[in-house]
Amino acid sequence: MRMTSLLVAAGILLTLSGCMSSNSGDVYSRDEARKTQTVRLGVVESVRNVKLEGTKTPIGGGAGAVVGGIAGSSVGGGKGQAIATVLGALVGGLAGAAAEEGITRKDGLEITVKLESGNLIAVVQEADVQFNPGDKVRLVESGGVTRVTH
Repeated sequence: MRMTSLLVAAGILLTLSGCMSSNSGDVYSRDEARKTQTVRLGVVESVRNVKLEGTKTPIGGGAGAVVGGIAGSSVGGGKGQAIATVLGALVGGLAGAAAEEGITRKDGLEITVKLESGNLIAVVQEADVQFNPGDKVRLVESGGVTRVTH
């Protein structure tokens, strides 16, 4: 029974890693390819570290509930086993949802840019590229999505 739970947990982790989306300035969705984008130039005023919350899909909670229910069903017998199965599923579901959010959470940057027009704007994206105050940057915009690039 323990081996089954471990295999299910490993499957959950693989599934969750496949659900992770990117908020990187270097990653484009398929829908963004071959579309016109607007480019504005500016200078980085400040950079602040932030956290990008993880995903909250039914997958984490559902998979956790399955693992918890399997684990709970191996406890006791009769009514006690049924109660343990239900409690295991509830606790597993909550733990699975929390694990999904934690596993998919990412480091981000809030980049404040002074545009050539004099306006200040801030863009939040993944912290996969370093920016420093004084850096000259491009802001690439399309369909409500803005990226800061060097």
